[in-house]
Amino acid sequence: MDAILSLHAAQPWWIWLAIGVALLAVEAALSTEWLLWPAVAAGVVAVLTALGLRLGLGAETAIFALLTAGMTLMSRRLIQRVNPDDSADVNDRTTRLVGQQARVVETFVAGRGRVFVSGAEWAAEINAGEAPVGTYVTVTDASGATLKVTTG
Repeated sequence: MDAILSLHAAQPWWIWLAIGVALLAVEAALSTEWLLWPAVAAGVVAVLTALGLRLGLGAETAIFALLTAGMTLMSRRLIQRVNPDDSADVNDRTTRLVGQQARVVETFVAGRGRVFVSGAEWAAEINAGEAPVGTYVTVTDASGATLKVTTG
């Protein structure tokens, strides 16, 4: 701990730069979308201290915390403004399939069968009606790895 405090006393921007890079690396590895703004805040504190603003570790930590909170809240407001309908996550493949046409690849027996959509075969459930192999059905809902489909 003494080594970190002595490094901070000599050149505090290295500590903040290391914190920012570490947070950014974890963000890049995990894609959480929650560590981007703390990484940016650490970078801002690193720049401030590199420019000669020496407030001490406590004040720098407070600036870091305020910047993190402020940027996180502003980004949430921006995302809500840009995406007001709160649409599904781009990575949620099953939700993105809703509304698409799927080709029946296995006959439905007791309401269960298989369909081909978006480059893959999926287990499917149909509420009513017949859907012979080769016909197209519409995906109406998704529950785990099973799609709900309807004819038409």
